[in-house]
Amino acid sequence: MTEEQKKFLRDVNFEKINWSDLTANFFAADLSDLSSQEIGKFNALKSLWELARPLKIKQQTRNWQDTKGYQYLALWQNAALLRLLVRSFTGTLPVSERRLKAQLDDAARSFKRNIEEGWKRPTTSEYLQFLGYSQASLEEVKGDIRDCRSDGFIGSVKGSDLRGIGIDLSVYKGPLKGQPKGEPDEPGHPYCRPLKTLNAKILTYEMFMELINKSDWLARRTVESLESKLGDDKKFYEIQQAKIRSNLRFR
Repeated sequence: MTEEQKKFLRDVNFEKINWSDLTANFFAADLSDLSSQEIGKFNALKSLWELARPLKIKQQTRNWQDTKGYQYLALWQNAALLRLLVRSFTGTLPVSERRLKAQLDDAARSFKRNIEEGWKRPTTSEYLQFLGYSQASLEEVKGDIRDCRSDGFIGSVKGSDLRGIGIDLSVYKGPLKGQPKGEPDEPGHPYCRPLKTLNAKILTYEMFMELINKSDWLARRTVESLESKLGDDKKFYEIQQAKIRSNLRFR
């Protein structure tokens, strides 16, 4: 332990500790040259420091494992598909509906992009926050599609679904580990051929609602899973803090 660190330990006031005076790597210092009394004081100080630190739950990062791991998610695959279908549909809108086209395209893009950005965030709580943004964008797409039906820009055909254009959502739930990932319109993807030959004018309100509702369900399930993980992390942290307090009482 350096002389500066020893001075801090010697002069510290347990009633009013100024943690900003704590030197770097203080709690990693070598204690071999300290007396038993000083070591006891050091351990008590370390316990107080652990209790004083702000709640910061250690959470596993996702982006370090696979920078494009989000492409394994069925939710992201649906979002990528929805963006492409929305782009195809908005291309059929009248020129006078430029604002609607821009809003729909942006909302569909935001639904997808927020999943990606959330995946790259370092903590579960941040990931959840961006999934919330994504869900809000999906709801915006849903509202605009409903309005398009009301305004006569998209047809409603009872019983129509995505299978009618060669897209089966129950088949493709995201690639398995080790399989190539990518956009739905890339070669090799099960949706590539149907998308390449798609006639946007045959898209129906029911097709969009099928994709939107399934995406919404997947988003809610993902959020529930992450909230459960966050709760487990918090519970573990609280148990560790309780142990520290218990140890401190018996010193």
